[in-house]
Amino acid sequence: MSEFDYHPVATDREIKLDPSQVIMSKTDPKGIIEYANDYFMEICGYEEYELMGKPHNIIRHPDMPKIVFKLLWERLHKGENIHALVKNLAKDGRYYWVLTNFETKYDDEGNIISHYARRKAAPGNAIYQIEKLYKTLLAIEKNQSPETAEKYFYGLLEEKGMTYDQFILDLLNINEKGVKSYFYNTAPKADQNTSKKRGLFKRMFS
Repeated sequence: MSEFDYHPVATDREIKLDPSQVIMSKTDPKGIIEYANDYFMEICGYEEYELMGKPHNIIRHPDMPKIVFKLLWERLHKGENIHALVKNLAKDGRYYWVLTNFETKYDDEGNIISHYARRKAAPGNAIYQIEKLYKTLLAIEKNQSPETAEKYFYGLLEEKGMTYDQFILDLLNINEKGVKSYFYNTAPKADQNTSKKRGLFKRMFS
């Protein structure tokens, strides 16, 4: 087994994210990591050489139901944004919750060439609500099938008369305009630069 085959064992320890910081990454259309910012690596615990060229599911937590990622990639393949609440897995087995925001890049012929992802700390009240749903979906997946879990998931959304995005924004108690502000209202520029430098130096010299 190479170091790149290593997959951490999930623990019940949470990483508390700085709500002013943004976790950023860039992947190719198939989800292969091409770039990750300093805060991404600080939180997930991987170095650049461990992340570049690896599939983004290197940080997928086993508590996440498959239907969420199926929906996410269906949307991204269409060049559409999606707001999702996701539980991620760090290298040391700890977990952290994020709210996602995506931007798709195209070449001159209109083909998708990359996806930029922004992730920020998810509010605790929203996590509490979505975690109950994810546990239900995961239990259906394990005891029945992913297809059965998918039918339950879409049945729930139909009952509420919402899309998945609307459901997430309802949990956050914000609208689309509000969620954009959530991602782009960050700490003062000087503070961000200081934080990035501190994270970089820590990884280089620790």
